[in-house]
Amino acid sequence: MKQRIITGVVAAAFFIPFVIYGQLPFTLLVYAMATVAMFELLRMKKMSVFSIPGFVGFLTVYVLLMPDSWADKVHEVTSYSKLEFLVISALLLLIHSVIVKNHFTFDEIGFVLLSALYIGIGFYYLIETRNAGLEFIIFALLIVWCTDSGAYFTGRKFGKNKLWPEISPNKTVEGFFGGILTAVVFACIMQMIYPFDKPWFILVLVTIVSSVFGQLGDLVESAIKRHYDVKDSGKILPGHGGILDRFDSLLFVLPLLNLLHFVS
Repeated sequence: MKQRIITGVVAAAFFIPFVIYGQLPFTLLVYAMATVAMFELLRMKKMSVFSIPGFVGFLTVYVLLMPDSWADKVHEVTSYSKLEFLVISALLLLIHSVIVKNHFTFDEIGFVLLSALYIGIGFYYLIETRNAGLEFIIFALLIVWCTDSGAYFTGRKFGKNKLWPEISPNKTVEGFFGGILTAVVFACIMQMIYPFDKPWFILVLVTIVSSVFGQLGDLVESAIKRHYDVKDSGKILPGHGGILDRFDSLLFVLPLLNLLHFVS
């Protein structure tokens, strides 16, 4: 627990200044985190990073990560959109499977492309949410952190009914609802201190839905790790695991906030 706390404090002290400043340094930091996250997924699958599929996978992540301003400039020069680059990646991987005579299989092609989408889209919205305004990224982080903390402490104090024991044995139904309640309380406090131009009803509804999706994102990561029989996605954060262990909820919450048009 001591190591976990120390790592959390150091990581927050490093991460928060980038969040506050935003702009290019924040974008480059997100690219670095996405690189580590893609590495973690490839390693779970026991796929070489230094291979054609690894190269195509990372390149796809970097294309999907491009902020809208960068993507517009690339489109002007190449006339290709992100979707078209994704199609090219799929074709290259299919050609590679033929060249290596199915030593790289169709299933592995699906893994690389879905991993790139999972990482690329999630972290892309991290960049765009920060570009939309500091208050929006703070709101997203607040939802995730308060949900996680509320679920943990409520689960420890009152948890009796397992939420999804086959996926994550320690999570409880009581913790699930405790996380949602904690997120709503702190979102309301933020609204009083730093008001959004949103009705209270919308704020509470978006917070509840985002808290649920955040916990589902955590369960998705747990399911992936259980499938590949690993405890943590990586070891870059002692006591916390890897990048995916820390950002799994955000990868679900941030796209949702944008799709709900809360971030604008």
